[in-house]
Amino acid sequence: MKKFLKVTAIIIASLLIVLTVGGWAYMNFNPQFGGSITKELEQQYARSPQWDGEKFVNQSETTMDVNLKTMPGLIKKQFTGRENRGPKEELPMQGFHRASWETDTADFQFIWFGHSVGLMKLNGKNLLIDPMFGDDTSPVGPFRSKRYTDSTIYIIDQLPSIDAVFITHDHYDHLDYSSFQKLKGKVGHYYVPVGVKRHLLRWGIANDLVSELDWWDAVALEGIEATFVPSRHFSGRGMFDRAKSLWGGWVFASDRHRVYWSGDGGYDTHFKEIGEKLGPFDWAFLECGQYNKLWHHIHMYPEESVQAARDVKAKVSIPIHWGAFTLALHDWKDPVERFSQEAATKGVPIAMPELGEVIRFETTDSTDFWWERYE
Repeated sequence: MKKFLKVTAIIIASLLIVLTVGGWAYMNFNPQFGGSITKELEQQYARSPQWDGEKFVNQSETTMDVNLKTMPGLIKKQFTGRENRGPKEELPMQGFHRASWETDTADFQFIWFGHSVGLMKLNGKNLLIDPMFGDDTSPVGPFRSKRYTDSTIYIIDQLPSIDAVFITHDHYDHLDYSSFQKLKGKVGHYYVPVGVKRHLLRWGIANDLVSELDWWDAVALEGIEATFVPSRHFSGRGMFDRAKSLWGGWVFASDRHRVYWSGDGGYDTHFKEIGEKLGPFDWAFLECGQYNKLWHHIHMYPEESVQAARDVKAKVSIPIHWGAFTLALHDWKDPVERFSQEAATKGVPIAMPELGEVIRFETTDSTDFWWERYE
């Protein structure tokens, strides 16, 4: 019996060693996780006013109520009541016409490709924001989060040369490894939050093509000033890098237009601060989706998205962070149904472009909602 117990203990210990080594190897050699944290990098991050000595922090205390007490109920809900969390058929994506895009002389053009992917032409420059064209936001997780449309990765091949890519934070639904592999050779420069550069370097992007920005840092792009602004969120791609890079939104300003891109995050005072410092805005693209009461601090309810539009002084607002993936427990239409109803109540002008549709500065407030045609 003692011999049996000894052999069993050896087997269990061996399995634990194999699992530990295997897990370490997976975390270190799978490029999806991005770059690793080093002491030298943490010393660089410590120069940021947002670094508290161990991690980046928000302007206000921010928590998530996901713990051992709430996890069982969350898991149960994850596997029940799923029938309306995604569309019953694939959503169509309008085709991208490169020749029309390049020859159009409009002062402002924009295409939303679903979730938080945006292509903008401002002052003649092609700007690409959070290019997550991949088909799964859980590339290293046990459960898939499949895109509502057929794979959109091919769209990258159709895009014109991109003057600059802008990243809001390093979560998988915003910073996509497969998309970055496709974008190589098409991008003039990458602008990312402090701490995100290490991921791009691991993926083979040249060091001199990547610039890191802290909140309120600004860069000039031949007639456009791009400013990285605060949001209320968090970051991380692996088990040990939570809040080890910064997160935020972007403001783009030319002589004729001002555009605000919120990035992910919960409602807070930063919206009014951004509106006062850099507004008003012709367009505001506002996070609206993937919310839950357990993580309310890091994702706004739709009614709060409408209030954020008012805070930043937006002339027209568009909800983003929906229409591509199911990352929360609400129905897929719930964000925009609530957003449009609240906007109508508060008199906030909005637009609801279809997936892949080109919109221009002249686009006005819309009540023709394309998503109502789908179940």
